[in-house]
Amino acid sequence: MSRKKGDIAEAKVAVYLKKRGFTILEHNFNTKVGEIDLIAKKLDVIHFIEVKSGSTFEPIYNITALKLSKIIKTAQIYLKKHKVDSPYCIDACTVKDKEITHLENITL
Repeated sequence: MSRKKGDIAEAKVAVYLKKRGFTILEHNFNTKVGEIDLIAKKLDVIHFIEVKSGSTFEPIYNITALKLSKIIKTAQIYLKKHKVDSPYCIDACTVKDKEITHLENITL
């Protein structure tokens, strides 16, 4: 996915999440290990969200084991850097055509 398409998908997901009671804490949190597209909070739970989009395939399949490992390590860096001591989970949001799907806690 191109950066421009990724930015558009992330913006759509941010609006979608806000309408569902999430507060967006950060966009594109980067470390040497990896990047997290969106970091949001709802009911004192931090959600680290990977956004994937596509129109000719199921975007969720682009989250590989390696990608998930990088997201987890990057989330741990964020928690330590910001001294966060609250529950958290790793989520995925997919954008396919005009449909957004939010899958919570994909690491279980």
